[in-house]
Amino acid sequence: MNTAEDKYTFELSDKVKREKVTFKNRYGIEITGDLYTPKNIGNQKLAALVVSGPFGAVKEQSSGLYANELASRGFVSLAFDPSFTGESGGKVRNVASPDIFTEDFSAAVDYIGLLPTVDRNRIGVVGICGLGGMAITAASSDSRIKAVATASMYDMSRSISRSYKDGYTREQRQKVIDYISQQRWADAEKGSYAIGLHEVPFDENGNLIKGERVLPETLPANSNPVVAAFFDYYRTPRGFHPRSINSTTAWTATTPMSFFSFPMMTNVDMISPRPIMLIAGENAHSRYYSEDVYKQAREPKELVIVPGANHVDLYDKKDKIPFGKLETFFNEHLK
Repeated sequence: MNTAEDKYTFELSDKVKREKVTFKNRYGIEITGDLYTPKNIGNQKLAALVVSGPFGAVKEQSSGLYANELASRGFVSLAFDPSFTGESGGKVRNVASPDIFTEDFSAAVDYIGLLPTVDRNRIGVVGICGLGGMAITAASSDSRIKAVATASMYDMSRSISRSYKDGYTREQRQKVIDYISQQRWADAEKGSYAIGLHEVPFDENGNLIKGERVLPETLPANSNPVVAAFFDYYRTPRGFHPRSINSTTAWTATTPMSFFSFPMMTNVDMISPRPIMLIAGENAHSRYYSEDVYKQAREPKELVIVPGANHVDLYDKKDKIPFGKLETFFNEHLK
């Protein structure tokens, strides 16, 4: 009998078979993923894609949808839950790390590259939203990744440590650092980990706003359009999943600390001469992240702006996600 936790937010393609797999990263954490393989492939070795994201989502949501669709187009595809989230291991739950999440991509490359159905010299990665930044960071230091594509990419180090469009003042950044630092005392004294918002906002009086949910239980009237878009995906039947942090709860309150310490886009130029494709919605609040990385990256690079799309549209709206461009990109560069 299936339970709510077994549900997927999309239909499995009749051209694809799916199986649950596990593998370990170099920190010994067991990662759980879904492997999507095209049917009737015979003895041929195929190109492979590793997929994860968005930040706070699980493999039964957007990343699985991408892996399923790309497998139907001929790629062996692996959607995985990052460490500490979903069905993956890690004793502390709902904690994020720019280092470990980046490592998870390379661990997934380890796993998929050893499959008999995969040509290990033809592996690419796809990152969605916040895991898009980790996918880029992984590609900058792991040359086994031959091509990288992102959709609605977020640089989580920049987002968490500087806020939207680098909106934190230096004083506000210091207040967040002080809050996280003091929270560590509270966690140490209690022997447990409080949860909180990964990007800490301020009210009109300059006070920190703390919370225990990424998204509210119900959407208030006249909500910010960005919050409303996220709510429409994570908190409704469209994209809700009980293991998704964004659907049900929040990250550990001290999660922002490592993102203040470790900028993620330092070595983007090292991806070249391997290609990068950045896909963003025309109306996405996050569009500037992709545009800034595009400016920073060396050739070959491609920036795809999807007309009329917002950030969340690229999570699951197949009429807007440019799967044809992704297929062409990876076919061209994973020869």
